[in-house]
Amino acid sequence: MRLAGYAALGVVAVLATLEVLFRVLPVSTSSATGYYIDPVIMTYPAHWKFTTATGWNLHNAQRHVANNYGFVAGRDFAPDPSAVALIGDSFVEASMLPMRERLAAQLEARLGARPVYAMGGPGSALLDYAERIRFASSKLGVRNFVLLLEHGDVAQSLCGSGNVHGPCLDRTTLAPRVETQPPPGRLKRILRSLALPQYLFSQLKLDPNSMLAALRGGFGSKAAAAPAPAAVANRDASQSVTAVKAVVDTFFERIGPYAKDRLIIVLLGTSNAADAPADVVRDELRSAASRNGATLLEPTPEIESQGARTGLSMRVSPTDAHMNRIALGLIAGRVAPELDKPAQYTRREE
Repeated sequence: MRLAGYAALGVVAVLATLEVLFRVLPVSTSSATGYYIDPVIMTYPAHWKFTTATGWNLHNAQRHVANNYGFVAGRDFAPDPSAVALIGDSFVEASMLPMRERLAAQLEARLGARPVYAMGGPGSALLDYAERIRFASSKLGVRNFVLLLEHGDVAQSLCGSGNVHGPCLDRTTLAPRVETQPPPGRLKRILRSLALPQYLFSQLKLDPNSMLAALRGGFGSKAAAAPAPAAVANRDASQSVTAVKAVVDTFFERIGPYAKDRLIIVLLGTSNAADAPADVVRDELRSAASRNGATLLEPTPEIESQGARTGLSMRVSPTDAHMNRIALGLIAGRVAPELDKPAQYTRREE
């Protein structure tokens, strides 16, 4: 009995020592996201401080401070009709880069006196961006918008994608719904406040749910069979055109009252190659942009060409596929001249 007590005490001592050690090291800390500024817009608490790092060895550590509206933006937001709202997901927040290398900073340097409001929300999709356009227009008087749009952001606007902060379309009916993320429970809040669990789950990417499922499987429970890949592909292919059109049409309908002057959509992941496969997302966005007076830029071929020509990587690192300062600089160089052109956005009915 005494031996078991000593063993337990030793385990506690080791865990306490590790906790102290990881508190000194730049372990990724809790970002405490929630719906602070709007019922369907997820941000950090205003002025929240947190740290991000990559991998077991904690490389590329960055320390962040959210602004007055809870975005990692490098500046506070104030009402300003001359401002440009830059909206997207983790490619806009770019927490893995120093502030000066992010798209917002590089774009602002090219625009002179016009501030750029970076409104990035990791893990979000196209219909979430419509809500940020609404917020920037109604609360801050913003009239010009730049969307950094990943190719998958359209499909991820379907409910259940795991990349929705609020509004989405039902996968079956394509009817509009709201799917907000639940607040963390008490246990999750406790674990987030400790450095050792953060290291295990954020740096080593351990998944408690998968571990529990594996344990249950080991005791004889049987998980539900997943659909065969071919069946999933055929089902998705039959719905993709209709779903993509529904998401894009819903997006333009919702931003109609708010995109006042210019809307520039930077679509990543498309190809200009003659033998490139059909691209429903690209074609639908091209059509919708043309109908509504928006500008659609497709910089991926230029970014890939720059990498091939110079031999330089366009990624943050071999383990991080986000764009680095070189790729973001190319995008800023494409976007800035477009913002200097006269206002042209006007929603047109089909």
